[in-house]
Amino acid sequence: MSRLTKSCAVLLLAASAAFADGNSHVDVVAEFDTGPGNVTATASGRIIMSQHQFYQPQYSVLEYKGQTLAPFPNREWSATDSTAAVKLDSVLGIRSDANGIVWMLDNGMRSGVTPKLVGWNTKTDKLQRLIYLATPVAPKDAFVNDFALDTAHNHAFISDPAGGTNAGLIVVNLYTGAARRVLEGHASVLPENVDLVIDGQAIQVKGASGELLKPHIGVNPITEDLNNEWVYYGPMHGLSLYRIKAADLIDETLTAEELASRVQHYSDKPISDGISIDKNNNIYLGDLANNAIGVIGADRHYRQLAQCPKLSWVDSFSFGPEGRLYAVVNRLHRSATLNGGDAKSRPPYYLLQVQALAAGLPGR
Repeated sequence: MSRLTKSCAVLLLAASAAFADGNSHVDVVAEFDTGPGNVTATASGRIIMSQHQFYQPQYSVLEYKGQTLAPFPNREWSATDSTAAVKLDSVLGIRSDANGIVWMLDNGMRSGVTPKLVGWNTKTDKLQRLIYLATPVAPKDAFVNDFALDTAHNHAFISDPAGGTNAGLIVVNLYTGAARRVLEGHASVLPENVDLVIDGQAIQVKGASGELLKPHIGVNPITEDLNNEWVYYGPMHGLSLYRIKAADLIDETLTAEELASRVQHYSDKPISDGISIDKNNNIYLGDLANNAIGVIGADRHYRQLAQCPKLSWVDSFSFGPEGRLYAVVNRLHRSATLNGGDAKSRPPYYLLQVQALAAGLPGR
């Protein structure tokens, strides 16, 4: 394990005793030749990562096993309620729960297949649950990306930036498999008119006619507090973080207008991708424009924890056992998809361990 602080400036939170001794640091757990997407850690300490589809990986999900990577799950598997084999196509969002189930959100975009939420039981090594997210819950331009897992209410809350103006959240009952699309087009899920500029260059995508466009992506980061009370979320291209009660999201008696009225502006934030939260409601995120990792404290103010050129697109966070907080670096802005068709992203890509301000829940 190498330490980024040997070559990077680490900013201290003077208000936090956890950093008062000057030993704040971010450690590199492993370096990879392939770009990770999101990361989760089980309560037993297994580290499992999706592989970002922008890099056309051979396997959609891999498990990190002490300096080696292995496909996850590690054998062919099929659904018990179908004769057709279930294949992982384009997994990004990935979370695990206290029962040892790893939940994988497959957006299906590489092959144009129906998005699905897949639960794999790591204790039995068998498929636990398979939930398809068909139209209109996931529209044709859906990009189901990340999700918060709520085992207290037995629900998942999925962020879908979709085409921008039709961004929304998807509420999934993990017991029945029923899914609903909510808050579509609400201000809290829509991208703001702000460009993402990293190292002096704005991210760009190539349009159908070859023109270069600066994308503005809607709701993406999403997490839930450890009491399973508040769901925090916001647009990737946006400078605000919002929250709504989980109980309101799962309440099917609320009208769209009533649900919208329950949304609260929580805090300012930088342009960010994945987020996580600890037991003291500190919210961790990647500060993409500044090659940094930051935190929104319980005081609702944002501060940087660490800044370094190597923290180049910190995509996802997950707590593991014993208070460990993992994150991944994938340099996504240099991929061909976000660099106007010019593939400039180069390894190494990182699995990091971040010194958290407090312990969190493994898998979240």
